[in-house]
Amino acid sequence: MNEFYELSLRLVVAMILGALIGTERELRAKAAGFRTHFLVALGSALFCIVSQFGFPEGLRDSSRVAAQVVSGIGFLGAGTIILQRSRVRGLTTAAGLWVTAAIGLACGTGLYLIATITTLLALLGLELLILLFPHTSSTILALSFKTDSKEQLKSALAQIKSHVVEIITYEVKEFDAATAASSTSGASAGNSANPHAAAAPGSAAGRAAASTLCFRVTLSVKCRKGKDLSEIISILENFSEVAISNKEEL
Repeated sequence: MNEFYELSLRLVVAMILGALIGTERELRAKAAGFRTHFLVALGSALFCIVSQFGFPEGLRDSSRVAAQVVSGIGFLGAGTIILQRSRVRGLTTAAGLWVTAAIGLACGTGLYLIATITTLLALLGLELLILLFPHTSSTILALSFKTDSKEQLKSALAQIKSHVVEIITYEVKEFDAATAASSTSGASAGNSANPHAAAAPGSAAGRAAASTLCFRVTLSVKCRKGKDLSEIISILENFSEVAISNKEEL
């Protein structure tokens, strides 16, 4: 019975330590989070226990099972690594899974202190740098806004460029707001006498249309978290139809 409690304790400790690392990844919205990490640690510990106690004396070879766990965890790590716009992402999470498997193996052999120290060091390495130097943590933002002033547009772009590490994509579309509005209303009155009629260039309607040019700006930028991120958000508060999405921490 004492052996049963000991083996159960190994599994529980492995699950808890793996869950701690998984929680950090979950809070960072990574592909492999809480459930993935605690399952990796739990499974690694179980493999180790089975290799030690699940076979007759002459067939036990714990080192071989540990080696297979180390190599086998690679398929999970590969699943978290993606190539996005010529950039490799997910390496930290993949490495975290690899370390979590090692923690599970340590718990499976009863090395609780070493497993706990490894967990604390992993969390320290993942979080300490961000806590000490918040500006080193970057995020990818997809920005979109609209303006009808070319001067305001140039000023906004200059301010945004001064607060970003890198502009990944950049697009400005110019369109006639009056024409867009008239085409929308014209669609509802498609059976009018002359649906294709346009305002004469010299008429009052033509001058109004010419004065309502709008600019739709779409940006994908990499910026530092903290002050730079808040500065960009404050810049965009002066514009209409603002959209900020696809936040991704690095």
